[in-house]
Amino acid sequence: MFDCIIVGAGPAGGTAAYHLAKRGRSVLVIEKESLPRYKPCGGGVSPAVAEWFDFDFSPAISLKVNTIRCTWNMKDPVETELNTPEPIWMVRRDVFDHFLIQQAQQQGAELRDNTEVTGIEFKNDAWQVNTANGPVQGRYLIAADGAKGPMAKWLGFKERKRRLAGALEAEPKAQVENGHIAHFEFGMVKNGYIWNFPKADGYSIGIGNFRGSEPQDFKSLLAEYATLFNVDVKTSKQYGHLLCLWDGDQKLHTQNAVLAGEAACVVDPFTAEGIRPSMFSGLKAAEAIDKAVGGDRNALEGYTNAIAQEWGSDMVWAQRLAGIFYRIPGIAYKVGVKRPGAAEKMGQLLCGESRYSEVADRAIKRLSKSMIPGMGG
Repeated sequence: MFDCIIVGAGPAGGTAAYHLAKRGRSVLVIEKESLPRYKPCGGGVSPAVAEWFDFDFSPAISLKVNTIRCTWNMKDPVETELNTPEPIWMVRRDVFDHFLIQQAQQQGAELRDNTEVTGIEFKNDAWQVNTANGPVQGRYLIAADGAKGPMAKWLGFKERKRRLAGALEAEPKAQVENGHIAHFEFGMVKNGYIWNFPKADGYSIGIGNFRGSEPQDFKSLLAEYATLFNVDVKTSKQYGHLLCLWDGDQKLHTQNAVLAGEAACVVDPFTAEGIRPSMFSGLKAAEAIDKAVGGDRNALEGYTNAIAQEWGSDMVWAQRLAGIFYRIPGIAYKVGVKRPGAAEKMGQLLCGESRYSEVADRAIKRLSKSMIPGMGG
């Protein structure tokens, strides 16, 4: 009988496993894929996550980015160097996720990868997790199996607020030029953006639609954009995947179980940043489960409240900003992105040096004013 079983070995599951094991709790992580496993993702990580750990992430970081370059329809560039204490990390998810799990294992957590969960049952005050390799029991359960995982539904979370966004990604191997620059393109795609994040051995080039469901030819747009970097993404495998954007606070706990990571719908609705919020939810889930194992009957409810207060309160502002930014992207690029200091503010948000609550109200007012004829400037 484990103190906690964690389903999913992504950033949320790995973080939760590390912190629970470090607290002396018995932990089992179940992952359906064999680690390390490929995961389509831009791989931009806020260096703020380092504050939650007592080890060095350097072995899991491919490159560090200290400059943001934005374009509109592949032209009209704005390039800004980030004046932040630590640059943005660029990672390969197979390396990063596995590294995090390895840190958890060093603390005593057990991993069973290449093991798919086939169902769950709550009996005798514990969870039985059924797998193809037989059942396992745990007093508590963390569902961290991503946007498409079945755990949330099995746990009874049927009426969740799920704003699903779509993304298409390719990771071509290439000779990287200017590996310190992250690229964002805002004019080619509606209700989203295209990105190119450098890695040591190539690029992560992706496109995402974060609001609405208007059909767009992602493959053609991605291929056209990649020509800026002398890359032919048509020769690379392309991966489509869903993102679970934050869309309001919701209950994240049930009988002896919590949702974490994308299963908890914590992805930033403006930038689609997912790794940091997933790790934050894993951290808070571990704290709650640890308290629950120790006898605190209100610990899991406290987890739901912590995510709402410490993450959701800021995502309210991110959602408001996304609502107006993606509705008027041309104006937003002109009076927002091109405005002196705007790209630096974006970098501070991505680095965790600033919160939406500190910058969004002024940005929204500026954008709204620009929508009124004769009031823009």
